[in-house]
Amino acid sequence: MNPIVRWARREWGPLYEAVRRPPGQRRWRAVPMTLAAVCLTSVLQIVQNRSWGYGPVQDLGAVRAEDPLRTAVLRTPLSLFVPALDLPVWGALAQILLVFGLAELCLGWWRTLVIAYAATLAGTLCARVGIGRGWLPATDALVVDTGPSAAVVGLAVFLGWRCRAYTTAGVVILAMVVEVLLKNNLAGKEHLAAIAAAVALCGVAWARRRGRQRRSADSASSSVVLPPSQSPSTRPGRAQRRS
Repeated sequence: MNPIVRWARREWGPLYEAVRRPPGQRRWRAVPMTLAAVCLTSVLQIVQNRSWGYGPVQDLGAVRAEDPLRTAVLRTPLSLFVPALDLPVWGALAQILLVFGLAELCLGWWRTLVIAYAATLAGTLCARVGIGRGWLPATDALVVDTGPSAAVVGLAVFLGWRCRAYTTAGVVILAMVVEVLLKNNLAGKEHLAAIAAAVALCGVAWARRRGRQRRSADSASSSVVLPPSQSPSTRPGRAQRRS
């Protein structure tokens, strides 16, 4: 077998099997949350480009480091689906459709949303802390922080770990490091914070899995039926006492 094909099967085989798991007749109905996210992003893009819609979208979904913490946290969920005005909207839609779709098929919709929100919130808090500590320029406090990129990066890393596509996850991490080295902008640093959040969630998931395996092993060992001669609750008979 071709070495490249063998590597591809080893790298993406578990992910492919996880994607194939839903029944074939469901097709796109298997990713309702992803489709809703694509539709929401499209609607917000149309609305914010109207004179009457820009203000409401900014009030509900635009996050800046200068905003009060409570306001930033409340706006963060919607900010995932507000496309950045300086980037093409098709990029955000493609990221959501691909990465959110794969994550929803492999992890379920609620885990996908939790990881996406945690990664985005980590980036938002990182910017706030960095500016407050003087590690980032004060002008970054005015930068509008919207779009799904931090969520996509966090989901890609978590999904790569979950499906054992470690090389792919490593490439994503390396690409984000290179982005920071080349551009050194706020978005790149937030992507690194999103990666840190995803790695932390990987650790939590690994610990939970090990705990379940340990409990399963303990329950399996306790359910083994011992022969009467080895059972601790069996009283010794005559034959045993004579031996």
